[in-house]
Amino acid sequence: MRVFVVFNLKPGVDPAEYEAWAKSTDIPVVRGLGSIAGFDVYRSTGLLGSDAQPPYAYIEVIEVADDAAFGDDVSTPQMQDIAAQFQTFADNPQFMVMQDITEAQ
Repeated sequence: MRVFVVFNLKPGVDPAEYEAWAKSTDIPVVRGLGSIAGFDVYRSTGLLGSDAQPPYAYIEVIEVADDAAFGDDVSTPQMQDIAAQFQTFADNPQFMVMQDITEAQ
């Protein structure tokens, strides 16, 4: 399973502060979870062929290796703390559960 998280920062949040936190805290902790096969955070830099602003400033891609273990991992006090910190930066993040259509049955 993959989870795509799209979001903008809350008004007044400094992107450099969020990105420093993501690099020092969020990314290493999430990548260290046993249920995670991969976790990357991307900053939107534009829309291809357009001068318009992208609808979202950031996208996280979480590749879950074990769905059941993922539920256990995200319910730990450490991950609850990370999630609370994330919510101080992210403005209404959308967590989309994705399925690769080439693997779908």
